[in-house]
Amino acid sequence: MSASVLPVPKFCKGQIVSFVGGEGVIKNYRFESSIWEYLVEMPMGPKPEMGRFGYETMIWLSEVDISSLVNHFSGEMLNLQQKSLAKAC
Repeated sequence: MSASVLPVPKFCKGQIVSFVGGEGVIKNYRFESSIWEYLVEMPMGPKPEMGRFGYETMIWLSEVDISSLVNHFSGEMLNLQQKSLAKAC
């Protein structure tokens, strides 16, 4: 019998992250094809004339494509609740 070890995810739900397209909040994550993927929700902009439908502000990104805002800004951008979430990860 062999045991497989699942790597620990780098980010957790509720954590604010940045990526090439902007920044957002981790809503969920999954381990797929040997990598962690994260569902990131971006803040909505102004409502378009045609209206909104679906999850247009969410995107699945791999762990290598995102970084924590805590690392870039030393935690200055986070409120107390977000800081406690970041420490819990």
